[in-house]
Amino acid sequence: MAAEPSAIERDLVITVQGEERLVGLDQALALLNVASVSIALIDEGRIAFARAYGQDATPNTLYQAASLSKFVAAIGAMRLVEAGTLKLDEDVNGRLTSWRVPSNSFDATHKVALRGLLSMTGGISEFGFPGYAVGTPVPALTEVLNGTPPANSAPVTVIAVPGSAYHYSGGGYEIAEALMQDVTGKPFPQLMQDLVLNPMGMTDSSFDQPPSPTLMARAVSGHFSDGKELPGRWHIFPEHAAAGLWSTPTDLGKLLVHLADTCRA
Repeated sequence: MAAEPSAIERDLVITVQGEERLVGLDQALALLNVASVSIALIDEGRIAFARAYGQDATPNTLYQAASLSKFVAAIGAMRLVEAGTLKLDEDVNGRLTSWRVPSNSFDATHKVALRGLLSMTGGISEFGFPGYAVGTPVPALTEVLNGTPPANSAPVTVIAVPGSAYHYSGGGYEIAEALMQDVTGKPFPQLMQDLVLNPMGMTDSSFDQPPSPTLMARAVSGHFSDGKELPGRWHIFPEHAAAGLWSTPTDLGKLLVHLADTCRA
């Protein structure tokens, strides 16, 4: 049976003040103080439908994709591996020119490699990043990696033997971002445009921070849990690979469909 929007629009189980409730989508938005939501459903290898609900939202409204940025960044990195520009298992310090991973006892015998950065087994610190309010100073990538002002996060360091365990790490993806920029000589947003977004037809997506005025006009505002709009509408994330993507469910769906087709080929 083909998927129908009504299957998503009704019979949602949500928790409100510790109590589970069965509600429709519109009621869920109101109870949870969610201004809008956008959905794309993949069914039988295609995007079956795309719908948006709430404050002036359409399927073409852009949202901050947060950590889904890592998934898209990883595909860009693998495109460079496929082209022979990068290798998965070489010491990243051998190719980094703008910054180097500070060595310590953890990486004395097991060096940090791209495979570990992408799979979060590289032993790298910094779980995530909070972003920067509009109008405040925004750090360069090296300042983020070094944890120096105006960066609002700690230095990115090796905190475990690479390959020994899984540690969720936005910091690892920032090392990967620096690596990709250093070996290509291209800014990360443009690199991702060339490697992933344009080839996949993701015309409503961008790693630009903030997005261009054209895309910004269709970008949704961020909100606090009480429903109040974030001052400045959103935060800026110079940590592009970890959290800098603006996109739509339809664009992300295009990428997933393409990957599934590739795996079946």
